[in-house]
Amino acid sequence: MRVDAHIHITDSQGETLIGTCRDLSATGMQLSVSRPFNVGDTLTTRMESAGGQTPALETECEVVRCEPADDGYLLGINIVQVTR
Repeated sequence: MRVDAHIHITDSQGETLIGTCRDLSATGMQLSVSRPFNVGDTLTTRMESAGGQTPALETECEVVRCEPADDGYLLGINIVQVTR
């Protein structure tokens, strides 16, 4: 499903950045970010709902792909667990 929403991404060292969730499925996401990540990196994410009418989507994920893009990098991530 095409999303195009801001998403907070936290790496295993606790550094948080804001990216864009481009696509969302039951098992993964495609994210646009400003810096590269390594395949196998563990991330946590938090994406607020539009209008705040439903709870935020929070996940634990693993990076499965990182490719250069025009405005940064595109990540393919596997959702390991939905935590909220």
